[in-house]
Amino acid sequence: MTDTPNIPPFIESDEREYRDSGIPSTVAIAAHPLHPLIVTFPIAFLVGVFLTDVVYWITSDVFWARASFWLIVGGLVTGLVAALTGLMDFLKIDRVRKHTAGWVHAVGNAIALVLTTVNWLIRLGNIDGIVVPYGLSISTLVAAALGITGWYGAELVYRHKVAVIGTSSRRESASVR
Repeated sequence: MTDTPNIPPFIESDEREYRDSGIPSTVAIAAHPLHPLIVTFPIAFLVGVFLTDVVYWITSDVFWARASFWLIVGGLVTGLVAALTGLMDFLKIDRVRKHTAGWVHAVGNAIALVLTTVNWLIRLGNIDGIVVPYGLSISTLVAAALGITGWYGAELVYRHKVAVIGTSSRRESASVR
């Protein structure tokens, strides 16, 4: 029996991972992983889009529609940077791909970026005319997706010890699992 819960596919535990020192990120400065730092920006921007869309829906003040548009732009730019740093770890660290958490985190965030791109495109040239219901619907989906993918990202870091300051190998032998 392990000291950690194991409820696949929601929470997967491996006693060996729980006890090892962790796997360092492939994108780091002075051994400090960059992906967990960078993701705070697109999360804040894209959850902000949901909030400003709701305020626009309630008030019909065009200021909030413009705010949503620029938050989408910020979320896309920073989201692409976060995606690149996360993709490097996904491709180069075996443990990430061995867990449901890695796949849900990667695919879910890719879907969130695609939806955000659609949200940006439908607002081009019509910043306030499309917010309700389409923009608000998309921003709601993106905020919910980020909540789910953020959970799984935390599973990778805290439960599976990926992208931490550790000494374990990024490549795991087939016999480990």
